[in-house]
Amino acid sequence: MGGDRVRFIEHKGKQILLVDVSHCSAAEVERISRLVPSFLASEPKGSVLLLGDFTGAEVTKQTAERLKQDTVFDRPYLKRSAWVGTDAIPHALFENIRSFSRRELPAFKTREEAMEWLVGE
Repeated sequence: MGGDRVRFIEHKGKQILLVDVSHCSAAEVERISRLVPSFLASEPKGSVLLLGDFTGAEVTKQTAERLKQDTVFDRPYLKRSAWVGTDAIPHALFENIRSFSRRELPAFKTREEAMEWLVGE
């Protein structure tokens, strides 16, 4: 389990950065989250479509703190982002991440729905 957890995928001719932390422990979620900035750094600001999949992931208060920092770093690079599986994240922690990052974090039931939304205008 390594770099394949963060990778660019294509949907309808558009690149989407998939951040797949599904079924990961809290420590793995934090480790994978730290990889994201290196994928964004070479992309033009305001250009990246990001899909985060949290299905079955373990998110603790500490993990949420890490995610908060990362979502703030990511913000300038993103055009849109969507999250899947956010029911794995305790509601209060999810709201905390959302308000801290000052980002809309639209949540979807499936990757397919999220990808459709990301590439839509």
